[in-house]
Amino acid sequence: MNKSILIVDDEVHIRVLMEQTLEELEDEGVELLTATNGAAALEIIRSEKPDLVFLDVMMPKMNGFEVCQSVKEDVAIQNTYIIMLTAKGQEFDQQKGLKAGANLYMTKPFDPDEILEKATEVLDIEL
Repeated sequence: MNKSILIVDDEVHIRVLMEQTLEELEDEGVELLTATNGAAALEIIRSEKPDLVFLDVMMPKMNGFEVCQSVKEDVAIQNTYIIMLTAKGQEFDQQKGLKAGANLYMTKPFDPDEILEKATEVLDIEL
């Protein structure tokens, strides 16, 4: 079965950077999906059931915490691995993210190598 990653960020340059960072996974059969806000992200998660979601916190319509909580409360998609990405690195925000059910919390600016490494680890892919 093919694996997929959903990149959720309202800033286009971040989405492009994430796609460029993860594009070599496409050679391994991984599909990259994107969403520009929380509401769209939740729809995609429900319909596509991606294996991994890189989720921005500060977004229009629904923030990352709300999306994460909705996913974790839905039995059909609660096993989705969620990595929250945010410019807010404060301990309080990290606790809030983990409390909402995030599997991991990473701060921006992020290290592309670290993003790729985490994605291959979660999807169990050898590059």
